[in-house]
Formats: sequence, C-alpha cells, structure tokens
Amino acid sequence: MFSPLCYHNGTDRDANIIVQPVSYIFQQVMNDQQGQRCGVVCIVGRPSTGKSTLMNTLLGEKVAIVSPVPQTTRYQVRGVLTEKRGQIVFLDTPGIYLSRNKLGRHMLSDIDSAIEGADVIIHLVDACERLGREEGMIIEKLSGRKTPVILAMNKVDRKAAYMDGYIKEWEKALGKPATETEDRFVLMPVSGMTGINTDKLVDVLFGLLPEAPLLYPPEVLTDFPQKLAIADIIREKFFLLLKDEVPHSLAVYVEETAQRRGKVMFISAVVLVERDSQKSIVIGKGGSVLKKAGETARVELETLLDKKVFLQMHVKVRAGWQDDPYILKDLGY
Repeated sequence: MFSPLCYHNGTDRDANIIVQPVSYIFQQVMNDQQGQRCGVVCIVGRPSTGKSTLMNTLLGEKVAIVSPVPQTTRYQVRGVLTEKRGQIVFLDTPGIYLSRNKLGRHMLSDIDSAIEGADVIIHLVDACERLGREEGMIIEKLSGRKTPVILAMNKVDRKAAYMDGYIKEWEKALGKPATETEDRFVLMPVSGMTGINTDKLVDVLFGLLPEAPLLYPPEVLTDFPQKLAIADIIREKFFLLLKDEVPHSLAVYVEETAQRRGKVMFISAVVLVERDSQKSIVIGKGGSVLKKAGETARVELETLLDKKVFLQMHVKVRAGWQDDPYILKDLGY
C-alpha cells in the first residue's frame, strides 16, 4: 500500500526520524480508498502516554476521561468517528502496567481481547519519557502479529528526546529497519494535546482499514454505557483534585439514576476507598473536596445529559475492593 512514514510539524527536529514526501504518500492513500472503509483501531500504551487525550482530539469530542494521574482509564472506551470515507471505531484501552491484583489482571485481559479484534493498532508512546519495562511487554504482544501497527510518538509539541529509542526497540523486534516494513509498520510523531498530525493520522488509518459497511449509525459517538460514563466523569474530578494522594484506591459506581421533578436527573453515586484515612482525604476538611468534585462533575454531567442534574455522593470504605469480584462486577468489570 504505502511505505513507512513519519509526519512532522514542519521543522526538522530529529534527523533520526524518517520523513517521506507527504503528497506522494497521500496520493497512494486516496487511490486505495475506492469504497467506504470501516474498522476497529485499538490504542495501546503504558499509563500516562496520552491515549484518552489523543482519542478525544481525533473525535473532536470528549469521550474518555483525562487526568495527569496514571491508570485513569480502567475500561475499554469506544469512540466512533464517521465521515464520508467511512467509520473508525477507536478503542481506548487501560494503560498496560505490571499488576498482581484482580483489577489489574482484568484490565490486561481486556487489552488482549481488544488487540485480537483490531484492524489497526496504535502503539502510543510518550516521546518525552524513556522506555519503560512495559514497553517490552507491549512490543512483544504486537510485533509478531499481522495487524498493521502505527508507532505514534506523542507529545512532539514538547522536547521529544526519546523518539529514536522507541524506533530502535521496534526495529529490533521486527528484525529490520522501519524503512523496510512496507505497510506493516508506520511511524508518526503526533500531539494529542495540540493536534499536531492528528488529521494525517486519520488519513493513514482510513488507508489501512478494509472496505466494509459501518458498524454504528452515523450519529453514534460512543457506546459506553451511561452509568459507567457518569461514574467515570465523577472519578475524573477526584483524580484532578487529589493527584497522587488516593486515586489508585478510589472507584465510583452509580447506584441510581432517575428522572425527578420534571427535567431534573437525580444521580446517586458511591465513592469507594480502601481505608478510613483515604475517606477523610476524599471528603476533605469540612467536606471541601467532596463538594468541589461534586460541583465540577455536575456541570459536565448537565452538558452530557442535556438536563439539570442533582448529584448525591456517599464515600464508603471497602478494604481490598480491587480484589473483590462482587465489587468489581458492580463497577462494570
């Protein structure tokens, strides 16, 4: 189809990056797009590489929650991009990390199933950070597959000093230079935050996807269940407020949603933590943290649901909830 490429924001920032003529590449992409194309694109990477931010930018809408805290995403979140060329179903997966609890094992199992069902895989890396141990796990999972892989090197709007390291690790696994991998492996610097090369990424994805009918009606943006979406929005607000104090031990599930008093949506949510000390932090002095999280979540929920929201939250301590199958089921895992 077309050779490995790397898109650039117009400056020659790294001589080790492969850059090919954009006009030639996209003429080939357009020649390949005779019919409507559709398929599943799985975004994988270790925590905090910017997977959710990239997907939201590609969709032009917020579908997945975003925070600077690692392991923010715990579910497979589908985002659907539909245009005249066809449809791309993005799968934003949890960050791959080494974990021994049931929650971590469940998320790794979800990632494996997402990879199995993908037509194209985006391996998203943080080009500002050195390779981690998880990178070896990810490359081992992907390098032996026939599924096309895009190595998307994120955060090139910053000092992306480690792009060459990721390329060399992939070339080592493939056993050949990236220039010889044809349409099996594609290099692309991007910025999910500023949008650098994201339009070109979409072009390349449509060039790699098969001709197929749409999987979702054109008006669908996501198939993420409403209760899980509500819980994720609430959880995001605590993550943003608490940073590294509690988040990995915090979960949210929605007990009830009901239409009340005309156009007002009543939502009852439970915030789970593992220890009494964490409960105190989540509530905050005089209830300040709980109140702030509730206020910011309510504003976003009213936009999402297009109606007034009355949000009621309770904080409960459940030691070891990340290994409790009944609680994990309530949380949607």
